[in-house]
Amino acid sequence: MDTRTPKRLPFHRLPVFPVLMVQLLVVLVLAAVCWQWRGAVAGYSGLCGGLIAWLPNLYFAHKAFRFSGARAAQAIVRSFYAGEAGKLILTAVLFALVFAGVRPLDALAVFGVFLLTQLVNWFAPLLMKR
Repeated sequence: MDTRTPKRLPFHRLPVFPVLMVQLLVVLVLAAVCWQWRGAVAGYSGLCGGLIAWLPNLYFAHKAFRFSGARAAQAIVRSFYAGEAGKLILTAVLFALVFAGVRPLDALAVFGVFLLTQLVNWFAPLLMKR
């Protein structure tokens, strides 16, 4: 059996990198809008909600795009499943930490920025070059 190390692209060269950067930009812009519109509590609450969406996606991208090539097909499928499971667990843990540890908190800003950040995924085919 061949035990070669996987060919890895630098993170900034992954096809999903533009999607992650647009998500981060959306998080920062929406947090600033919440800050201006509804105050400081809504601003940092929105930032927390956006980071709850962005950090698990960053983890998934790191985990899912580790392998490439036809010979690594099984490893690619396994890494996608592991990445998605880790993403769901990380999202749940981050929500629990934010709601348990951040006081005062604007729940509407948390969920609003979270959902709008997730909507960037719908437009991912437009953002990816390949």
